[in-house]
Amino acid sequence: MNHLTSPAVRWTVALALALALAGVTTVVSILLMPDFSGTHADWLAEIAGDPGTAAVSAHLFAFSQLLVAVGVVGVAVQVFPRPPRLAFLAAALVVLQAFGHAAHAGFNAVILAMAAGAGDATTHVELLERTEAGLLPYMALGLIGTVLGLILLGAALLRAGYGPRWLGVVLIAFVVVEFGLSGLSMWAGYLAGALFLVAFLAMAVLTVRGADDAAHVPATQQAVARTAS
Repeated sequence: MNHLTSPAVRWTVALALALALAGVTTVVSILLMPDFSGTHADWLAEIAGDPGTAAVSAHLFAFSQLLVAVGVVGVAVQVFPRPPRLAFLAAALVVLQAFGHAAHAGFNAVILAMAAGAGDATTHVELLERTEAGLLPYMALGLIGTVLGLILLGAALLRAGYGPRWLGVVLIAFVVVEFGLSGLSMWAGYLAGALFLVAFLAMAVLTVRGADDAAHVPATQQAVARTAS
């Protein structure tokens, strides 16, 4: 029974849970997200119409950022021996993404408070516009970190041979669909959510299984082994 309670097993289980929950909380938060396609006044009216759902979405989005950062860093550590630069850059960019999105989560909290509170709607809109303008660098960091971080993570998984080859492709496809096609159709948004969820659940399963042994062996050692054989 000692091996079941070893630190390595506990960390593995914790990482797998972080990955699985990252996928679930991210997708659910997006599905419950209010319509932010209109003006700031429209946002407030949309949230005021269903404040409970908007609050759940905002809190899940904030919580998901910690899970995504922890999960991706854990996967990057697993594949680091094969493509160290790709793994490091992917982890660093996703951590920066989580930081930028955390600032966005704070902005969401402000919107929730304004939608629920009494006051002059015009004043609320002006404050939201100023707040959003001040947070634009952080929001841009979240966007850039997501796009580049997940593309590099997908490339690192492909380079390391971590799990099935479709896993890295799915992560890259998520970025393409989410940021290239989601504006064309709402179904593209649903597809992007499905791709994200499948990728993170797959990484959770691979973490529990230990993934492929080759992903934990440096490329130089593998080359020596092939030469010797």
